[in-house]
Amino acid sequence: MTRARIDQDRPKVKRFFASLLITTLAVCAASAFAKGDLEAGKAKAVVCQACHGADGNAGTDPQYPRLAGQYRDYLARALHEYKSGERKNPIMAGFAATLSDQDIDNVTTYFASLPGSKLTDLHGRVQGD
Repeated sequence: MTRARIDQDRPKVKRFFASLLITTLAVCAASAFAKGDLEAGKAKAVVCQACHGADGNAGTDPQYPRLAGQYRDYLARALHEYKSGERKNPIMAGFAATLSDQDIDNVTTYFASLPGSKLTDLHGRVQGD
């Protein structure tokens, strides 16, 4: 291969590697935000409808919080705290006890995806931890 040919192909090689890098970053970023399986979460969340409403908006009883559109990581933390007993609520503790870590990821991904959700996570938005 001649030097002229190498110089001619260099921009093509750069464009190829740049597009490969962008594609790889896009795939990695998408998987970082989508922790759970939305459809599996929807199926598992059917039991939640009794108190939190079919659409996750809790209906008319103010003692049940709105889940639709909440931060996914906030919901996951709450479920883990109910499961561990750190949060005290006998009804939620009973439901959370039946959930695996993957179930929690799935359910919280589902509720975070519901209409009105413009929130993605709590990162940098909460004081404490």
